[in-house]
Amino acid sequence: TDLNHIAMLYRTQGLYTQAKPLYQRALAIDEKAYGPDHPEVATDLNNLAELYRALGHYAQAEPLYQQALAIREKILGPDHPDLATSLNNLALLYRAQGQYAQAKPLYERALAIDEKAYGPNHPEIATDLNNLAVLYRSEGEYAQAKSLYQRSLAIRQKAFGADHPEVAVSLNNLAVLYDTQGQYAQAKPLYQRALAIREKALGPDHPDVAVSLNNLAGLYRALGQYAQAEPLYQRALAIREKVLGSDHPDVAASLENMAALYKKTGRAKTAVELDKRASVIRSIER
Repeated sequence: TDLNHIAMLYRTQGLYTQAKPLYQRALAIDEKAYGPDHPEVATDLNNLAELYRALGHYAQAEPLYQQALAIREKILGPDHPDLATSLNNLALLYRAQGQYAQAKPLYERALAIDEKAYGPNHPEIATDLNNLAVLYRSEGEYAQAKSLYQRSLAIRQKAFGADHPEVAVSLNNLAVLYDTQGQYAQAKPLYQRALAIREKALGPDHPDVAVSLNNLAGLYRALGQYAQAEPLYQRALAIREKVLGSDHPDVAASLENMAALYKKTGRAKTAVELDKRASVIRSIER
């Protein structure tokens, strides 16, 4: 529907508050028009769940994802690509909460569905590979993760060109892998390239830009280059507070990163205050 398209545009721009009522209205209209078990309703549920996940409202997102998944499996069958989308999104939610054991089989099933539907070199495959690679990295299986990231990056560069936000996702995640292993020389140019793509394609205040700023700042902090790290952390925090709200988990992460930097630079009192703010956010039931 037009409402969904407008809401998607808002969400892509990080304008989550504007997107939410449009997604809710689209869901209400489609439930009335089609009934509760229609694929259009599943799409609406999935879109609203995606918004809740982006806002860190995990408890609200999960039942919507589950409902969308159930509708798609019932109506479309076990091998439909839309089912793979639902599996990936539910797995993303679990991964965001550190529930890797729940996420992994969903990612693997989504990849199998999409490879059967699209073949090995479709952009959907790149998304599946990237998602599974993030999980492998989280589990310390770096060689497996690197292979999947590189394959994902190659597919996206061929499909979208070098300056697409999806390419930035692959660059950023490959950089995180190198960073995690202390391979800072390999990570730095990938972080910088991902940041440049995101700023150009998404604008300076998008949450994905904050991710890149935060990651590059973390690399500078690991290298002891605190003067370079601080303004990047500050900018990432400002973007997240503005777009996501002051109680979002990503804001807590930025506060914790700033606190770690301040401890390194002799500002222990300020660091304690930031850690306290982060703890309050972390304590919020989601």
